[in-house]
Amino acid sequence: MTSSAAGPMVVIGLGNPGSQYAKTRHNIGAVVLDTLAARAHGSFSAHKRSNCDVLSARLGDRAVVLGKPRSYMNESGGPVVNLARFHSVAPTDVIVVHDELDLDFGVVRLKRGGGEGGHNGLRSISKSLGTKDYVRVRVGIGRPPGRMDPASFVLKPFAAAERDEIAVSVEDAADAVELVVRLGLEDAQNRLHGP
Repeated sequence: MTSSAAGPMVVIGLGNPGSQYAKTRHNIGAVVLDTLAARAHGSFSAHKRSNCDVLSARLGDRAVVLGKPRSYMNESGGPVVNLARFHSVAPTDVIVVHDELDLDFGVVRLKRGGGEGGHNGLRSISKSLGTKDYVRVRVGIGRPPGRMDPASFVLKPFAAAERDEIAVSVEDAADAVELVVRLGLEDAQNRLHGP
């Protein structure tokens, strides 16, 4: 079942601001949004009322607002809720693209709701929206090697050997966002996850 076709959907790509974070694992959500923006032949501009970089576009026949919070990851909720409210978008029509430690490297999965798995960006969004009932596009980055602290691991750049594979995952995640927008979550999950 697709969400109400009347208004836009808000698609959020999580990351940290600043060039020092641009190529880190934690910023994979923002990279996916850059890919969607390139597909829409658009560019982001600052939206002061939400504290996001935004781009209004169409994916298929549905209007979307692509948003990259300009805050640090653990403060993503404020910009997300401000952007959703500005466009009168319900939490159920918010899609959040983020890195996922609990998925193998390169795996892309869709879900609605559930726990945050220690992800501070998701925790902030759930708290600010007052619900966990939003769609997540989860991009697997795998677990840290050895005893490395997960907080350190997510702030490290991808290794050279991982870069080609993560580029494919970014395209897969962008495809997954488009599937959710066009088909609704359940049909998109069936298409992406298989039987």
